[in-house]
Amino acid sequence: MAINIIPLFFSIFLVSFQPYFSVGQTVVKGGYWFPGSGFAVSDINSTLFTHLFCAFADVNSQTYQVTISTSNQAQFQTFTKTVQQKNPSVKTLLSIGGGGSDVNTFASMASQSSSRKSFIDSSITLARSNNFLGLDLDWEYPSDSTQMNNFGTLLTEWRAAVVTEAKSSGKTPLMLSAAVLYLSYYYSSSVTYPIQAISNSLDWINLMAYDFYGPGWSPSSTGPPAALYNSGNLESGDNGVRSWIQAGMSAKKLVLGLPFYGWSWRLTNSNNNGLFAPANGQGLAGDGSIGYNQIKQYITQNRATKVFNVTVVTDYCYSGTTWIGYDDTQSISTKVAYAKGKGLLGYFAWHVGADDNWALSSKG
Repeated sequence: MAINIIPLFFSIFLVSFQPYFSVGQTVVKGGYWFPGSGFAVSDINSTLFTHLFCAFADVNSQTYQVTISTSNQAQFQTFTKTVQQKNPSVKTLLSIGGGGSDVNTFASMASQSSSRKSFIDSSITLARSNNFLGLDLDWEYPSDSTQMNNFGTLLTEWRAAVVTEAKSSGKTPLMLSAAVLYLSYYYSSSVTYPIQAISNSLDWINLMAYDFYGPGWSPSSTGPPAALYNSGNLESGDNGVRSWIQAGMSAKKLVLGLPFYGWSWRLTNSNNNGLFAPANGQGLAGDGSIGYNQIKQYITQNRATKVFNVTVVTDYCYSGTTWIGYDDTQSISTKVAYAKGKGLLGYFAWHVGADDNWALSSKG
């Protein structure tokens, strides 16, 4: 999940879960929603989705219990009922954490049996009491071998608790998913995700295949924020997918991330405006991020030039010294076809409120 206002939102398709797993369907399309988007839950066109994620619940740094902030309680409590009015079969998951959460709280929670139990038990209770059908963990990211091992233990215990709760309550087991780095390791082959625990415990994982380039961490040149292919570089969705499959994860548990937002740069020379052109930080206010619907408005208002790069699979536009990299309908369609061709479980994006009259959401 991305940073602050950064988006995320689709998800998934084609799967054969182990017998006790709670989902078993051929197509999944999911969308994340978060209250800070300013987009009303009632405005979500839930007919376009099979799964919707409500983001984010928090983890208390003292008790390690999962909580919903007071300001979000009313919207979270009615989320499932609201989105099911247009699509009674849509499934909802409560997402925990996010890019703005404290990674140290997650690391501390996962390090002890008692704190893991506090997290697990409270998450299940919260999901049930708010009528969610699943839980989604967004810990960004376990960053050393100890944290990765603890992450695996947490998932194993989480699944066991979900199975036990379902038996005692007589309800369908909660779905479990997690958002993970696009690679199967944390930027070092010695810090690898616990593949077996993930495979055994989660219904799927969301590969965050975006934010490869952005003005905050690559300010001196433009770049494709969510390249599907990127010859000679790690930063691509295809490299991420192949990394997880080579590590032993089934393709049918992989969900490819699609960002419904872009990043802006300020070009050093307005006449040099291609991919990897020299730049000097963000081109727009704030952190430089911009939702797809706002990008479309920017293009119209500024008569910006649009380019689709079929080799990398990315879109960008420019006007004067402002340059924006993003995914438009061609990139999204290409990635959806890629996910199907690779036999992936599907695709997800962030966030529903950033689409433009559902132009991207309809490409699945």
